[in-house]
Amino acid sequence: MTSSAGDGWQILEKASELARQGEQFALATVVWRQGPSSGHQGSRAIITSSGEIHGWIGGACAEPVVIREAQKVISAGEPKVILLGDAEDFPHVPHGMMVVPMACQSEGAMQLYVEPVQSSLHLVVVGHSPMAATLVDLATVLGWRAELVESKDFIANVVSPSSVVIVATQGHDDEDTLEHAVKSEPSFVGLVASSKRGRAVVGFLSEKGLPPHLLERVRVPVGKDLGHTSHTEIAVAVLAEMVELKATGELSPSLAVANERQAETAIDAVCGMTVDADDSSRPFEYNGTTYYFCAPGCRTAFEKDPQSFIKEEVA
Repeated sequence: MTSSAGDGWQILEKASELARQGEQFALATVVWRQGPSSGHQGSRAIITSSGEIHGWIGGACAEPVVIREAQKVISAGEPKVILLGDAEDFPHVPHGMMVVPMACQSEGAMQLYVEPVQSSLHLVVVGHSPMAATLVDLATVLGWRAELVESKDFIANVVSPSSVVIVATQGHDDEDTLEHAVKSEPSFVGLVASSKRGRAVVGFLSEKGLPPHLLERVRVPVGKDLGHTSHTEIAVAVLAEMVELKATGELSPSLAVANERQAETAIDAVCGMTVDADDSSRPFEYNGTTYYFCAPGCRTAFEKDPQSFIKEEVA
């Protein structure tokens, strides 16, 4: 975590940097607090889809909960107003506000506005044909970050999990270029080719040993079927399909991939707080089950009388 307490401008600069890189993230802002919560009104933090946090919105009690809820916001693409605290202390919660229990020794509370930040679509077109150049020009008009790369210059580090790669080499190094494209694991890979040519390229890579789960993601032929068309019309057909897929959310990074990167969490059986299910959360095994705790006090209390907390949990 990068500590940037009190410096909201640094967080906004970091947000701009991540957006330029095509990273999906959520921006959390503390809009109200009740002491002794360590968060402060106006504090901001960035939470990435993988659970990294930059900035400061509160201590050990708030952070795991905010990360978990921010990841949900990123996945849903909709902002939330979240109240962290004991729901019993806030009987009149405004409609639309979400209350998340945050039982903690500090007994503080805070209200946050968590909003998803979706960067503009990043399109990488590999090839040097008139169609490839036209596709980049058209995508730029839509405000997408589009770049044209020749196959010999195409390397994985120009692609992120949110990138869309269109292989438009059209017979020149199709197999090698498509192999590099699928191995970089972007959100979408399309091959501009006829159905017959596409089957041959994908079949070659399959025989070469590329994993089926990578090859299954290749859309070939890519683009709306407009029949016999010119180079410019092919570019329009490809762009039309990209616009449609973007509108349905199919060009977003795979949620499954994002979930794989998310840390597993557990509920502290003593205070009810969400914690990371790893060695940093003071694991304690009892009757074949591993329990995790937010603080030494919670673990000590559990060790003295585990069954009382387990009964409460079951009830």
